[in-house]
Amino acid sequence: MLSIQSFARALAPALVLASLGASSEATAQDSPADTIGRGKALFQQSCAICHADSLGPGNTAITRQGPSLVGIFGRRAGSVANFSYTNALSGSGFTWDAATLDRFLADPTATVPGTTMPVSVPNTADRRDLLAYLAALKLPAQGSPSADLAPPPTSSPKADPSDWQLAAPGVAHHLTTADLPAPYSTSSSGNGPRVVKQPAGATLSVPPGFTVRLFATGLSNPRLLRVAPNGDIFVAETAADRIRILRAADGADTPAENRIFADGLDRPFGIAFYPPGDNPKWIYVANNNSIVRYAYRGGDLKAQGRPEVIVPRLTQSEGGHSTRDVAFSLDGKRMFISVGSASNVAENMSKKDRDDVSRWEVEHGRGAAWDAETGRADIRVTDPEGHAPLRTFATGIRNGVGIAVDPTTGELWTSTNERDDLGDNLVPDYITRVKESGFYGWPWYYLGNHEDPRHAGERPDLAGQAIVPDVLLQSHSASLQMSFYTATTGVAAFPAEYRGDIFAAFHGSWNRSTRTRYKVVRVRVNHGVPTGEYDDFLTGFVANESSVWGRPVGVTVAHDGALLVTEDGNGTIWRVAYTGR
Repeated sequence: MLSIQSFARALAPALVLASLGASSEATAQDSPADTIGRGKALFQQSCAICHADSLGPGNTAITRQGPSLVGIFGRRAGSVANFSYTNALSGSGFTWDAATLDRFLADPTATVPGTTMPVSVPNTADRRDLLAYLAALKLPAQGSPSADLAPPPTSSPKADPSDWQLAAPGVAHHLTTADLPAPYSTSSSGNGPRVVKQPAGATLSVPPGFTVRLFATGLSNPRLLRVAPNGDIFVAETAADRIRILRAADGADTPAENRIFADGLDRPFGIAFYPPGDNPKWIYVANNNSIVRYAYRGGDLKAQGRPEVIVPRLTQSEGGHSTRDVAFSLDGKRMFISVGSASNVAENMSKKDRDDVSRWEVEHGRGAAWDAETGRADIRVTDPEGHAPLRTFATGIRNGVGIAVDPTTGELWTSTNERDDLGDNLVPDYITRVKESGFYGWPWYYLGNHEDPRHAGERPDLAGQAIVPDVLLQSHSASLQMSFYTATTGVAAFPAEYRGDIFAAFHGSWNRSTRTRYKVVRVRVNHGVPTGEYDDFLTGFVANESSVWGRPVGVTVAHDGALLVTEDGNGTIWRVAYTGR
């Protein structure tokens, strides 16, 4: 005999189908178990990296980069505590039911302009299955939504040297593998901040001799940005599916031109100019699952015609990490593309025997994952025309959000987000040079010979094979774009000691009990060789323990030597100039 809860779960798919106007024929063909099963598979593929579909101990919500979806039906949009909803979603006035969720998932940005929800589900049948599964994710009858959706308790240290309140320009950091705690030394937190407007009196801090000023406002989800040889600033407005162009005279505090360069893209992120040098003919854009390019002449404020598809498909699986970056070797012969994982740590990947693994690695590289992770958690390479087969350059890089080529040495570097759910101080993110055919550990190991307990004993052949990255960053910092400081002249140029160093934007923590990061750091590089050290450079985006007013994403060097920084919380760009002279 079915319990009331089991009956509700069994009935949920039929209620969803009815509310969406599905035909009786479709309902008759699909049992509730079939519908829920397909929905669950889709959830694991496209949603699980950001959203939980179960509750933790004591019926507490498991918060990831997105809020828990347990009990979403009947919940007011943007109402789960301790999560960084956009103002657009919080102010939408929606209460989630099947029809509203169906409309939102079909096209999130059209339904809620300003949302940063990156994943749409355009297929009607897929949405039907997914909604049936979500409808079955019910809160326990004895719990109230407010209690069940409270953040879980944590066991963080009383004094945390990575606390946001200790961040300040010039504060130095140097982490090593000797600093790593054991897995699960603390509980795994869901501690996403709420994004607020800049509080009255809140300011940003930079080192002595520098100034920081607001450069541009009113942008929609500004992410990575890069500067053309003529000084024009190209910004990926990822959630709006477009590239914006800004033009400012050297030394100007605001742009004189602000235009849409190209739109109709698919979650664009990476931008690169080709060929390398002062006279590029093409602008390349890394979409979520393709690489396209636009014909370009220096000074163009609008894309010339439709984009040419260079790489039509980067991965066979959908969902997971969605940002892709693109860069070219100094000689212009190779195009590098970063592709993040589909999951946190390949939790649902099938098992292979030793012979199957060996055959797999011949084609995909040492330590390469499979199933939905095929061709992911890698940096890939082809030629600029996309004629050569897309192949693996390096493996085991969970989410190399930003990539860059050292303009002096020609070495490829990446800024990488490591895995979650092992505690406050595991696993450190990192910035590193990338060795061709190198294996960096994911999902089996991390930072050298540290086995991930969730894959214990699965790959003893990889013990000691993972490369230790050059610069370890505080865990859960979410380091995104990185840029080499290259300016030698200009009205805002930094002192010579900064040349060759790296600036990186830290988007901030959600998987830490004590909030950390939301800043830009300077990574020390000595003649092309990283020292392992980094310093706080631009700080002040955190409002209090529960709120932030800026989340840095992009960082690049302007034509006049200033540093430009995007933040996607309130859609702004900031300009840091050296005025000490």
